[in-house]
Amino acid sequence: MEKDCRIGLVQMESRVGDTEYNFKNIASLAMIAKKQDISILCFPECVLDGYSPQDAAEIGNTIDSLWINRLKECSEDLGMTLLVGMVEKRPDSNKPFISQVILSPSEDPKVYRKVHLGRSELDYFTPGDSFPVFSAHGATFAVGICWDWHFPETAAIYSLKGAEILFAPHASPMVAGDRKQIWLRYLGARAYDNSFYLGACNLIGSNGRSKQFSGGALVIGPKGDLFDQSQMSKEGILAATLSADRINHIRRPERSSMRDSFFLADRRKELYHELIELDVMTK
Repeated sequence: MEKDCRIGLVQMESRVGDTEYNFKNIASLAMIAKKQDISILCFPECVLDGYSPQDAAEIGNTIDSLWINRLKECSEDLGMTLLVGMVEKRPDSNKPFISQVILSPSEDPKVYRKVHLGRSELDYFTPGDSFPVFSAHGATFAVGICWDWHFPETAAIYSLKGAEILFAPHASPMVAGDRKQIWLRYLGARAYDNSFYLGACNLIGSNGRSKQFSGGALVIGPKGDLFDQSQMSKEGILAATLSADRINHIRRPERSSMRDSFFLADRRKELYHELIELDVMTK
C-alpha cells in the first residue's frame, strides 16, 4: 500500500425493485462517509436493486444505466471510490449477474461478478468467471460476494494478484443466524492465511418482500485479528483506517519471524495439482 487507507463498510436496508429509494439511501450514506474522510466505501450485495432471487429477472440495471451514471457522478463529486452491489442485467439472458460495480473518480466503471452462486441462486443468476483486482487511493483491492468466501482458493488468488484489501459484501438473511458470529468462523482465517485486510458488510431490515436481513459489519487485520466491529442496530457505516506500514511489513521479501510471515510466499504450487484433479467424495 502506498499510504494508509480509510475504508467504510455500510449496513443498509434495500427494497427489491425500488431503485430510486435505494439510490437516495446510497447517496446519503456516501455523503456521511465523506465527512468521515473515507476513501473507499463498500455497500452490501445487490443494494442498488434489492436482493430477491425469485424477482431477479424482473429487476436490475446495466453498467451503463442512468443509475450507475448517477453513482459515478456521486463518486466524482465526493472524490471517493464506491463499491455498490447490483443485479446486473444481461442483454442475452434473463439470468442476470450478481455484481459489485466499482466507481472511482476519473475512471470508467469496473465490475466484479459473483463467481460462486449459492444453491438457491443457481436457477436465477449467471455466475461470473474471473477474479479482477482494482486500485484506488494508493491501495490494491478486490471483491468477493457472500458465498464466494466459503472457497479459500478465491482469497489466495486475490492475494497472489497483489490485493491488500478484500471486501466482502453480503445479503445474508436473519434465518442464517448471527452474521458476525458466523463470519468470525472463517473470514479471520481467510485474512490470516493470505495476509490482507478484510472488510465485510451486510444488508439489514426488510427487502420489502419476504426477507429480513441481519445486518453486520466488521474489519479484520492481515493476521486474522478483529480490527473493528460494528454494534449498529440500524443503517450506518463502520469506518476503519488501515495501516500501510503493517501490511507492507508482512509482505516484504525478507522475513525475520513467523509472526510477520507472508505464508503464500512459501507455498509449493508444484504439488497442488490434486486440488484441481480431485472431486468431492460421496458415499
